[in-house]
Amino acid sequence: MDADEPVRVARELVDAWFPDAVAAILGGSSVTARRTSHSDLDVVVVLAGEREPSRTSLRFGAWPVELFVHTEASWRWFVRREIPRRRSSMLSMCAEGVVILDRDGTGARLRDEARESTAAGPPAATPEEVEDLRYGLSDLLDDLAGCAHAGERLFIVTELARRSCELILLRTGSWQGGGKWLARRVDEVRPGFSAELDGVVREALEGRPARLVGLVDEVLAPSGGRRWEGYRRSGYPGSPAPASHTGP
Repeated sequence: MDADEPVRVARELVDAWFPDAVAAILGGSSVTARRTSHSDLDVVVVLAGEREPSRTSLRFGAWPVELFVHTEASWRWFVRREIPRRRSSMLSMCAEGVVILDRDGTGARLRDEARESTAAGPPAATPEEVEDLRYGLSDLLDDLAGCAHAGERLFIVTELARRSCELILLRTGSWQGGGKWLARRVDEVRPGFSAELDGVVREALEGRPARLVGLVDEVLAPSGGRRWEGYRRSGYPGSPAPASHTGP
């Protein structure tokens, strides 16, 4: 694949569909060494004036495209909403992407803001948030110990994998991620963890959970280990939201 093709095609799309755009940024895997034949084009388009923001999935020629259309004001609104969740795909796309159109400096300004916010990291975790994850993992470990049903085991084990990664990222003050990005984020702070997790998850799914249990306990240890007995959350307004139970 021509290394310049994603940028060229994204520019063609913006020129054809958004002749009045003031800026555009191409982000995602297509502009990194992780690009594959299945990579799509993540294109952030910035328009002037008052426009309704939108997200559209489409094809442009042979390329699948995820199109994010914003004004500068709506871009900032979305970013401000995402940052408290510690997971912002918009920041990632713009911080790591390529400015493919910049008529008035907007593209460079948003890219630089995204890089500053990304480098600053997400909000610090509260003790309650860490305890909630400890409780959730502890509850899942108890479920796994008594599980004899392959279908139930599948969901318990995959939840243990996901929440273990989330606790590592929360504890280290790192950005969260979903899907493949969760693996990438956790490997940034603990190299090789996703591969290690893959091995023990496969064993657990075959009914041999010992190594997965050991790894989850290892992840829990720096935060105080398992937390179940005595855990309590109030449902009154202003108090932390109760942690999600693994039951119905």
